[in-house]
Amino acid sequence: MKKILTVLLTIVVILTVSGCGAKKEVAAPAKVAPEKKIIKVGASPVPHKEILEVAAPILAKEGYTLEIVEFTDYVTPNTALAEGQIDANFFQHVPYLQSFSKEKNLKLDYTVKVHLEPMGVYSSKYKKLSDLKDGAEIAIPSDPTNGARALRVLENAGLIKLKSGELISKLDITENTKKLKITELDAPQLPRILKDVDAAVINSNFAIEAKLNPEADSLAIESKDSPYANVLAVRSEDKTKPYIQALSKALTSPEVKKFIQDKYKGNIIPTF
Repeated sequence: MKKILTVLLTIVVILTVSGCGAKKEVAAPAKVAPEKKIIKVGASPVPHKEILEVAAPILAKEGYTLEIVEFTDYVTPNTALAEGQIDANFFQHVPYLQSFSKEKNLKLDYTVKVHLEPMGVYSSKYKKLSDLKDGAEIAIPSDPTNGARALRVLENAGLIKLKSGELISKLDITENTKKLKITELDAPQLPRILKDVDAAVINSNFAIEAKLNPEADSLAIESKDSPYANVLAVRSEDKTKPYIQALSKALTSPEVKKFIQDKYKGNIIPTF
């Protein structure tokens, strides 16, 4: 019995010593992604890039570097955002963003409304819309939301009548006494073809870029209570991230508001 107890005691001691000497497995600390400090934003040259340039030094004080990527069309900035090539974009209004996202099945949203660019009717041939001849050709943007918006401008100017609804097209014209020809073209082309048509309905950013003053040069202009405010668009999952919040705050700062008011003198209106 003593021998058995001795053996058992020896085994217990060995196991105890072995246990004390065993290395404990320590979980490796979780890797923390470094905080993002460079923000890439896609924008059209005028006025969006100009406004972002005012926001850049405000962001710099918060430790962020703003990189502006120029786009001259209405499609690439959203696809680039959805694909992660840029962190945000600033070129479009809410209805266009919502329509594009739904059509392309993209998870995009916006954080802040920054400004309104009233859409205007321009002509290099006529001084008044009432002088338009029967059968005159008027060019409008080809994308659905800006096209509908342009048609409403023409309706408010008394040139046509339209069905009710938001995304109306030229097929929804119910009255066209002058038999106007409505031609749809890519929005950036409209200033360039102005001399080839009788009139064109142009977004203010492209009008200003072409040295047209919306307030002084347009024959009719969109009402200032229009819902088409330009926004900072982001991927839906990024809305609450610190760098997006910092960018949103900078774009709606007093400095940006003063710049818009002083630079564009009512042709572009801050909405914050």
